[in-house]
Amino acid sequence: MADLSAFSITKRWPANNSYVIQLYSLPTPNGIKVSAMLEETGLAYEPHLVDFGKNDQLTPEFMSLNPNNKIPAMIDPNGPDGKPLALFESGAILFYLAEKTGKFIPADAAGRYETLQWVMFQMGGVGPMFGQVGFFVKFAGREFEDKRPRQRYLDEAARLLGVIEGRLAERSYIMGEEYTIADIALWPWLRTINGFYEAGELVGINRFPKVLAYADRCQARPASKKAINIPARY
Repeated sequence: MADLSAFSITKRWPANNSYVIQLYSLPTPNGIKVSAMLEETGLAYEPHLVDFGKNDQLTPEFMSLNPNNKIPAMIDPNGPDGKPLALFESGAILFYLAEKTGKFIPADAAGRYETLQWVMFQMGGVGPMFGQVGFFVKFAGREFEDKRPRQRYLDEAARLLGVIEGRLAERSYIMGEEYTIADIALWPWLRTINGFYEAGELVGINRFPKVLAYADRCQARPASKKAINIPARY
């Protein structure tokens, strides 16, 4: 077996097969992104549940891999030059897996950078803003008397949905007719705002029919259907 003993995270989550990618995650939007990519590529991997209810993300073992204590994180025992590589941040992981497999990213340089810009759009805009909507609509923020912060994030989420609607005006996916890591980055968040966060009506989701159809199209993929339950919570 490959030697992953240098990674202390493997002491808390032992590898059953140390030759395959070790994924440490939870089926939240960011976690689903990487599970979906792994399912799409067919790479062998082993998922480990990082249970937020038990504060697993705050343990020394997990933080040795990701000092920012967020999921997902992973170890590829067969990284560059055949050496193990540890990574965190879902966008970086998507790009790495696309580079590793040559899948879900254009082969030409211009197309690659354009795809990457949309991954960054999700990482820097859609994820943080939709997450704030979730906080103010679904979680503790809903109790705040001052509703201005909530409205600020609802308005920004609606603006971002408008950007995506415009991008999809004459294409099936973000980069055209081919499914890429830009789509894998986006659809789990689109699924959440109109689902778990229960904020679809508040952001006027029905004003964005192309976004709704696009989200359904992405979620209908077999890999997507599997990814929403990886790692299994129980």
